[in-house]
Amino acid sequence: MNAIARIARICLLLALVMLAACASQPTGVAHEVRSTGQAAVLPPPDSTSATGAYEALSDYRIGAHDLLQITVFQVDELSREVRVNSSGMISLPLVGAVHAGGLTVGELEAGISKVLGKDLVQDPQVTVFVKEFTSQRVTVEGAVTKPGIFPLTGKTTLLQTIALAQGLDPLADPQGIVIFRMVKGKKMAALFDIKRIRHGDMDDPLIYGDDIVVVDRSGGRSFIKGVTDTLRGFIGFQPVIY
Repeated sequence: MNAIARIARICLLLALVMLAACASQPTGVAHEVRSTGQAAVLPPPDSTSATGAYEALSDYRIGAHDLLQITVFQVDELSREVRVNSSGMISLPLVGAVHAGGLTVGELEAGISKVLGKDLVQDPQVTVFVKEFTSQRVTVEGAVTKPGIFPLTGKTTLLQTIALAQGLDPLADPQGIVIFRMVKGKKMAALFDIKRIRHGDMDDPLIYGDDIVVVDRSGGRSFIKGVTDTLRGFIGFQPVIY
């Protein structure tokens, strides 16, 4: 085999290797940034159950100003919406004042059933549903239009929380949104990118009562800038000292 033939053969082999390597790579790899699965690794705070107060309600403690839907099966005149007053009491027809503040949903259901079962309804079946969690509040600080403390009236995500604060201000860093939360007795924080959440490339996490959401500003140095720099590259809540 002469030199020209050997060179041609080597070139052909190299071309085949390159084609095989290209075929093994999925197209559009650089653009395949999908959900991080972050929701699965974001634990609820110490004050809620593992499944989340907004879903299971098993450990949620009813608070002042919560709105409750109380239903007594097959007794429509006893079913109604009631709001817990500042003393933790509600008022029900034929029953009068009932203490609800500090009780779980199950405890309140059992208490109402016991009262109704004495003289009014035989074997009452009572269901309590918390329509508004107004005793649960979130603090929003930093580069938002209206910082403040806002009630959580039901299941609320990070994007909805930013909307409560009337959105980001022009100097906000959309990649520097931090949620602070107490988890297992420790101060924890997680970093989020609002642009990626809006585009569907990152999960929109649930916000819980007593969470603190801080929005960083673009450029400059600040306390929150140090936190965001520390959290970059991590998924989920990390211990912080602040």
